[in-house]
Amino acid sequence: MKTFNVYPVGNVRNTEDGTFIEIEQKYITALKALDGFSHINVIWWCSDFDNEAARSVLETERPYKKAPEKMGIFATRSPIRPNPVALTATEIIHTDYEKGIIRIGYIDANDNTPVLDIKPYTPSLDRVETACVPQWCSHWPKSMEQSADFEWENEFNF
Repeated sequence: MKTFNVYPVGNVRNTEDGTFIEIEQKYITALKALDGFSHINVIWWCSDFDNEAARSVLETERPYKKAPEKMGIFATRSPIRPNPVALTATEIIHTDYEKGIIRIGYIDANDNTPVLDIKPYTPSLDRVETACVPQWCSHWPKSMEQSADFEWENEFNF
């Protein structure tokens, strides 16, 4: 089996002042020309669930209230998965290019979560206008903006 070396480029910071990505000093130069993009895709490591037991879970009991009784882990956004990698599209609120800090609108990651990579969100590659979802989640919001006011707590079994 081939192994891969992955190194964090920064960390998520959730503070009373907001949510930020703090870029490691040696990667700050990689932020050059990010200005002008309104959103980024953040690839992060679900470090709180990186253990042998969590990595062996391939199926789960109904995580969403209207979902099928059992679901394969690849049909969920669970942090418990064979490789605990996550992807979140988020709005850039402000970038401090000197300090390497990106203030973002939201990320479903805990404080101090390792960030593996950042890519600019581009509608030509990241937006799907005719995406389909199963019936059990078809009532979910159709955009990130609509999700802010959605009562997500009524959807999950955890």
